[in-house]
Amino acid sequence: MATATPEATVDKAALLEFLLRTGDNALVLGHRVSEWCGHSPVLEEDIALANTALDLIGQTQLWLGLAGEVGGRGRTADDLAYLRDGYEFRNLLLVERPNGDFGKTLMRQFLFDAWHYLLLKALKGSTDRRIAEIAEKAFKEVAYHLERSRDLIIRLGDGTAESHRRMQEALADLWPYTGEMFVGDASDAALAEAGVVPSPESLKAGWDEIVADALAEATLKRPADGYMHKGGRRGVHTEHLGYILSELQFLQRAYPGATW
Repeated sequence: MATATPEATVDKAALLEFLLRTGDNALVLGHRVSEWCGHSPVLEEDIALANTALDLIGQTQLWLGLAGEVGGRGRTADDLAYLRDGYEFRNLLLVERPNGDFGKTLMRQFLFDAWHYLLLKALKGSTDRRIAEIAEKAFKEVAYHLERSRDLIIRLGDGTAESHRRMQEALADLWPYTGEMFVGDASDAALAEAGVVPSPESLKAGWDEIVADALAEATLKRPADGYMHKGGRRGVHTEHLGYILSELQFLQRAYPGATW
């Protein structure tokens, strides 16, 4: 991708779509991970997961804040997080999947982190200066997220018979939700052509390599590719997002305009 320059001239609708997708991924996964606060198996993991959630919510503020500017309707990051309905969210289905046990949460995190790392790495060279700056900041956090989740799935996959079984089951359950990360549309194509974002398809080879290396060390078998769930990036979600939003948006919905 080209070196970052002042804001590229691109279709605003396509740019807004990308910003919502990226921000919603961070928001929904951040909320999911935060559900472990006070419930993790050991104190160290409780703190680590809470910090991961905080990183993701911080990234949400940046992406959705920029989305509010680009949208031109005076909406803030909080407005976009708390005042949209489920069909307006553009996150991957993967990130709204229930936490399950600790191993399943880690597997979901690793599969997402590997993709997120590659996306942000590419976005650091975006022709849109604002996107490049956000990516530069977020990349450092996500590089650590990937290092941590990769290490843990290896330790659990190559651990006891019980931990290996749970990690293999988690992988099999989540794998059909990974294909959506690499399916582009007209908005993606327009932005990729302008050098603003990488095409989703271009991230697949790098993701395959990261995942294959980790699974080999973890002694886990990669599931065969087959049917892949999709729809989240265009607002078609599972019932799980509704439950997330009922918690996430309760205060603002019950007391409109409330501030601390």
